[in-house]
Amino acid sequence: MGGDGPEAAGSSVPRLRLDELLDELQVRIDEVRGTRDRLNGLFEAVMSVGRGLDLPQVLRGIVEAAVVLVDAEYGALGVIGDDKKLAEFLPVGISDELRARIGDLPSGHGILGELIRHPEPLRLSELSEHPASYGFPANHPPMHSFLGVPIRVGDEVFGNLYLTEKRDRADFDAEDEAVLSTLAVAAGIAIENARLFEEVRLRERWLAASTDFTRALLSGSAETQVLEGMLERARAIIRADLGVFCPVGRNGELCGSLAAGEGSEAHRGIVLPSGEGTLVAAAITEDGLVTVQDVGTDERVTVQPQGWQGFGPAVAVTVGTKEKLSGVLIVARRRGRPPFGAAEVAALPGFAGQAALALELADRRRDAEQMSLLEDHERIARDLHDLAIQRLFAIGMTLQSAQRFVEHPQASERLARAIDDLDSTIKIIRSTIFGLRAHGTTGAAPKLRLRVVQAMDEAACALGFAPALRMEGLIETDVPASTADEVLAVLGEALTNVARHARATSAEVAITALDGVLTVSVSDDGTGITEGGRRSGLRNLAERAARLGGELTVSARGGAGEGTRLEWRVPLPAATA
Repeated sequence: MGGDGPEAAGSSVPRLRLDELLDELQVRIDEVRGTRDRLNGLFEAVMSVGRGLDLPQVLRGIVEAAVVLVDAEYGALGVIGDDKKLAEFLPVGISDELRARIGDLPSGHGILGELIRHPEPLRLSELSEHPASYGFPANHPPMHSFLGVPIRVGDEVFGNLYLTEKRDRADFDAEDEAVLSTLAVAAGIAIENARLFEEVRLRERWLAASTDFTRALLSGSAETQVLEGMLERARAIIRADLGVFCPVGRNGELCGSLAAGEGSEAHRGIVLPSGEGTLVAAAITEDGLVTVQDVGTDERVTVQPQGWQGFGPAVAVTVGTKEKLSGVLIVARRRGRPPFGAAEVAALPGFAGQAALALELADRRRDAEQMSLLEDHERIARDLHDLAIQRLFAIGMTLQSAQRFVEHPQASERLARAIDDLDSTIKIIRSTIFGLRAHGTTGAAPKLRLRVVQAMDEAACALGFAPALRMEGLIETDVPASTADEVLAVLGEALTNVARHARATSAEVAITALDGVLTVSVSDDGTGITEGGRRSGLRNLAERAARLGGELTVSARGGAGEGTRLEWRVPLPAATA
């Protein structure tokens, strides 16, 4: 019974206090353990983020680490663009299906824009109560608690970390803010390292592309094929959806553009008398480089703007100088994709400069080959004149002297035909000699053969390829000067039609002066003759032929839709002996 006295009651009090102290100690131990675990998690997150060098992978890793560290349900990293809006937005915790239902990613309004305008940590218990909040789009999951901190790379604010919906419906506290701010510092260092690595890698890829481009041009590969390869390479390096190269002629005309990638059909083979109203003119005007945020709506693009529908960021850079301009290189991304970064754009002028140098070297190489070819022409012409013609003339004289001793009428007739053939052969050789020597003649009007070759070179700029050429007969001697002018006009009109309408990849030109008839033939592998198309150019050619007593015929080169063959024929005046 004595155990129930006051002494027993007093002994229970210290025991209760001891239990309370033990419970408090356990709470403190749990807090220390939780803090230790969080510090370990922060350390592991910093180490994990710092090991990455691929920038997109680094950014994704930062968001995923942040969500785990502060026990948030949703997280995102917003990259700030030059226009102080979100250029990229990388969410975590939202499925791809839900993202598609929500629609366009945010650009930096509301609470997200608040951190852009005021780059300081921001904690909210209820998002909707902040003055900058104006709700969520349809299908967006509900969000209440919020924590945001800026990410700085050096002195520049690169972007912001956004965390929402702390689990267990709790609010983010000061410790969460401290942990996230520490991660943001580590993230800034990791991003800087990744950007430097990306810049070095970009320089290496551009340098390798320039080297391969130069090697291909100087090895004698077709220029069009090499330029198309350059487009594909540039498009892959800069992660563009479309690449366009617009060759520019001496007078600023666009001479048949090349294109690769999405929507390239609308930009391939464009021929314009001037680059005004295009990105070509914009690049030339703005010292060789122009960056466009949305090319589909840019006010400077007024010529064929429909080709840029659906595209957004674009960059145009000149290849060459204003004094020696080869063309303009344009790369573009689909609307909604990130704009081109400063590091990506910075490398383009260097690549374009190397490309211009390679094209200039290729031109010099072709000039040297042309000089060598002219020297061969002169040597061949000299040999033909000094050896072949003299020997044929001697054979003809011998046959003529022997003809009077032949009494058989058929044999005499055959000898006469042989003598006539020798005379014709001598005329053909003389015409060939004139053609071979025409390139080197100074002070005289250029011969028809040379004028035709020059016309082919000029047409190649508009066509985007060099047409094949064949000439046969006494073109230099049998074709009058007035008819030669008509031939050049016919060739210009016919090849212009091929460049504008045929969408051809090859063309063949043949000029023959045989049996008293001059024939100019132009054929291509394009889309063929379209019903109801404009025929004013063809009508002009037919009228030219009629004035000279000839005719014009236009037909399909093969089956339906397999190209076109134009044939212009006029009689030649009788040749004099």
